[in-house]
Amino acid sequence: MTRFPWADTMAFGLGVLRLAPQTFWAMTPRELAAAHAGVKGRTGGAPDRAALDGLMTLFPDGDGR
Repeated sequence: MTRFPWADTMAFGLGVLRLAPQTFWAMTPRELAAAHAGVKGRTGGAPDRAALDGLMTLFPDGDGR
């Protein structure tokens, strides 16, 4: 079993987000995860070819104007 990364979690909440300790400790794990996603971006990797083709169809390059 892996230990919970308390040092990293507190460094993010207190240092990066600059939350007051009372606010940090009152947050739910889901709220902290949402804050992390908002700051660091969601990870999911690059889109696959089908998703990229779909985006290119929806948002084609301009005609050079």
